[in-house]
Amino acid sequence: MPERAALRVIRPGLLTTVQDLGRYGFRRYGMPVAGAMDHLALRVANRLVGNPDHAAGLEITILGPELRFETDALIAVTGADLSPVMDGAVLPLWTAVAVRAGNVLTFGQRRTGARAYLAIAGGLDIPLVLGSRSTHLRSRTGGVEGRALAKGDVLTWGEPSAGWRDLAGRSIPDSMRPPYSTAPTVRVLFGPQQDAFTTRALETLSSRRYTVSPESDRMGYRLAGPALPHSGLPEMVSDATAPGAIQVLPNQQPILLMVDCQTTGGYPQIAVVISADLPLAAQLIPGDTIGFSPVEAADAQAIARIRRADLNRLLPPVGDRT
Repeated sequence: MPERAALRVIRPGLLTTVQDLGRYGFRRYGMPVAGAMDHLALRVANRLVGNPDHAAGLEITILGPELRFETDALIAVTGADLSPVMDGAVLPLWTAVAVRAGNVLTFGQRRTGARAYLAIAGGLDIPLVLGSRSTHLRSRTGGVEGRALAKGDVLTWGEPSAGWRDLAGRSIPDSMRPPYSTAPTVRVLFGPQQDAFTTRALETLSSRRYTVSPESDRMGYRLAGPALPHSGLPEMVSDATAPGAIQVLPNQQPILLMVDCQTTGGYPQIAVVISADLPLAAQLIPGDTIGFSPVEAADAQAIARIRRADLNRLLPPVGDRT
């Protein structure tokens, strides 16, 4: 591997940031987890190129960047289909691809999803901040100076795993790829403040659809749709929140919290999206719709275990390195 493995940003795209699987252990100090919105897509991209799951890659939102590789590399692009092209040739998604020095990666029309992930064998060599390389834009923490990529940025990566060149061409089957949609129905657990809502509110959440509003970002999606009536006061003493939680505002409209969400909140939470379905929500944009289907906790745990076991059989995890 050359001493300086580098990637140059020719055009940064709409919002391209360095992300890993998040910053854990600091929520008690008010620091959000952050990390990849679609954690499954980044995890798969890393495994395809022989990286540990927590290695840093790029999260590419809707309008992709133009990137020039200044050294040979092995890459994988997963998540949304933003029409990636390498030097004029269509780049296959969910597949490890060998790249030569001088190759230029571009993106085009958005076909499905909203966020694509680029992993490079060796993982992006970005300084750790509180144990993570993830970018949290609001606090300007992590990533490249706490911001989105800009024209002229140069990124480097670490030493890839042994035999990395032999991984080129491996991929995952269509059956293992998330069924991204502009109108998914995701599974939820009711609570933790289920008793703060009327029976009609629970029935409405389970049977009606909500539209993602323009007031949505990595912190959360404001949703517009049928009212979710409270059974008492619409506010409470602040309680812990987490990605996937659905808060209901005093106007009886829900907010779906995402990875950059605040650590506590004073609006009651009617339900929480199960972890296995959060990747589907992560790929939505304003104007898309979402529905919610309740499941029991035991079911959610079984779904998560099966999903992880299937992935581990297909792409065994690599020893964690930071």
